Amino acid sequence: MSASSQSDHSPSELIEAAAATWLSLRDRGMTSAETAEFVRWLQQDPQHAAIFSELDSVWKDFDRLGAVPAPASTPGAPDANLLAPRHRRHVHRTFQWSVFGAVAAAAIILLVVVQLRQPRHTAETAVGAFQKIDLPDGSIAQLNTDSAIDTAFTKSERRVRIVRGEVFFSVSKDPARPFIVTVGSVAVRAVGTAFNIRQRETAVEVLVTEGRVRVDDARLGQSLLPPPPSAAPNESALLVAGERAVVPVPAASSTPTRPVTAIVEKVATPAAQRALAWQERRLEFDAVPLAEVAREFNRYNRQQLVVADAPLAAKRFSGAFRADGYESLVRLLEEDFGVAVSRNDREIVLRVHR
Repeated sequence: MSASSQSDHSPSELIEAAAATWLSLRDRGMTSAETAEFVRWLQQDPQHAAIFSELDSVWKDFDRLGAVPAPASTPGAPDANLLAPRHRRHVHRTFQWSVFGAVAAAAIILLVVVQLRQPRHTAETAVGAFQKIDLPDGSIAQLNTDSAIDTAFTKSERRVRIVRGEVFFSVSKDPARPFIVTVGSVAVRAVGTAFNIRQRETAVEVLVTEGRVRVDDARLGQSLLPPPPSAAPNESALLVAGERAVVPVPAASSTPTRPVTAIVEKVATPAAQRALAWQERRLEFDAVPLAEVAREFNRYNRQQLVVADAPLAAKRFSGAFRADGYESLVRLLEEDFGVAVSRNDREIVLRVHR
């Protein structure tokens, strides 16, 4: 807002406008950064909290206003045209802010209605956030950045649906109630075990760190794992601790006639630790192309890394960083590898120095 437009309104009117904005943000659900800024705003002036509280009370009673009939004109009421100019300005300003209040309230109502129509997930995280939750059966789910899950527990089974992202599960043992996690068309079935599931654009990855799990097609119930060597006719293939299954996701335009077979690989302990370093808010790389390094950092940060040159994108790098430590990586590339860096509001572009 420019200085000239601010001068048209009194300080109390500006506080009312700010309070209306914070009220709509509160009802929407504030991020941690917005919450901290809101607390600072409340602490700046006692009037901030007082006006916000008053507006909040009005909002809570707003749904009752529609039942109040409009008042009839009062005989003998003074004609507004006969009011003194100063009073007319006051009435006009009051009318302006009454309209503003109605519009703000309508916007808040619309925002709440939209929120109610959106699906509510059992747990979800924003970009760069992490969350550890205790499930009703005693199991634990750890959500990585930008992830969401839904749960449905019954007496006969425990079901979790990964809506997006990456989740690590530590499953409490209950043979009578299998623990089933679905992500897209993939279903991972366990009893008591620990495993990590990551949903990528082109594949679903399942890494088992304890026990064993089945990996099936969620619709047909058929195993997606290759049959084990010398398996009995009815023996199901299992993914065991120290193994990772990569299930390709068919293109949206294709119509697969049968389930795809997962690629199973052994994962050494150091590689498994690197894959799960996100639980400690770290990213670890071992001879990884810079393009992949940038993609990993971009999962955790709104400031995006863009590798503009193919030769640079293919160069391999190793190291350990904080998940939000992309600036450390950029400095390393600038100082030790001579990479040229340019910035804008959303991106940090990396190029071969010319």
